[in-house]
Order: sequence, then C-alpha cells, then structure tokens
Amino acid sequence: MLNLVLFGPPGAGKGTQSQKLIEKYQLVHLSTGDILRGEIAQGTALGVEAKKLMDDGKLVPDEVVIGMISNKLDSNPDAKGFIFDGFPRTVAQAQALDELLQSKGAQISGMIALQVDEEELEKRLLLRGQESGRADDANPEVIRKRIVEYNSKTAPVANYYQQQGKLQNINGIGSIDEIFDEICKVIDRY
Repeated sequence: MLNLVLFGPPGAGKGTQSQKLIEKYQLVHLSTGDILRGEIAQGTALGVEAKKLMDDGKLVPDEVVIGMISNKLDSNPDAKGFIFDGFPRTVAQAQALDELLQSKGAQISGMIALQVDEEELEKRLLLRGQESGRADDANPEVIRKRIVEYNSKTAPVANYYQQQGKLQNINGIGSIDEIFDEICKVIDRY
C-alpha cells in the first residue's frame, strides 16, 4: 500500500500535484479539511464534537482528527493507498498517524516536500487570490504570515520523517509536468 504525505508551504502546488498523483496511482485523497466538513455534514459523533469546538473558535484536537482519519481508512478497505494533504502538521500528529497506520498494518511510505522560495510563493498566492477571490491569498502581509507559520510549525515534521529516511525534497519550481515527473520518479522507487 502506498501512503504518501504531500508537504509544502501554501502555494507550493500541493493541490495540483495531488490531483495528478491520485489519478496516476489511484490513491484516496485524505484532506483533513474535507474529512472534517464531511463528518460534520453527515452528523457523525466525531463531526458533532468537531462542530461544537469549531463553533467555539477552538481547534479540533488531534484525537478527533485521528479518529476521523481512522474512519476514512476503514471506509476504503480496497484502496491502493492514501495521499495525506494538510496532515500531519505537527510531530505529535505524525506520531499519532504512525501509530494509527501501524495498528492497521500499514505505514507512511514517504513524505514528498515541494520546495519553493518565498518570493515565488508570494507571487503564486497573489495570482491565485486574483483568480479565486480568496481573501487569504490576496493580502501580501497575510501571505507572509502564513509562510512564516508554515516554516516555524511544520519544519519539525519534515525532520521527523527525515529521521525515518522517508523525506524526499522536490524542487517545486518548473512546469507542472516537470515537477510531476520528479515526484513520480520518487514514488516509483517505493
């Protein structure tokens, strides 16, 4: 089973590359944001709990998110693998994900980190903001804060997977197809 963590700062191209990887390798996309919205919409016990917390402006605890991921894994027993998008964001989440997968006889195959310099990220996000109307992609100050937040909070997660020999850095600058080819070369070695 192929289980990938696709990693990179906002604007690195994770969404674009995820779609191509899902098609090529028939992976199930695990976006924690989508899972949360789905559980809430379905009115599951975890969804109700998450909604209460979110309505109070609180973060959904790792245990609840891990529970939702566990449900998603269980509901896709024939999957060829999963691509984790937006999770894990902390070392504690990475450890919890490892424990969950291990309990199901699986593991993370690798983490692919798209590397893009901050100037390019800012350009991409501003362009995306103009095209999509997303407020968080339209303000250079907000963009810089998001990048700083990413760099400070998620760098330890990359180190966590590097210590396991599972981190692969990919240059996220170039054409979509060039970057995709580089990612596929890494995946094909798994």
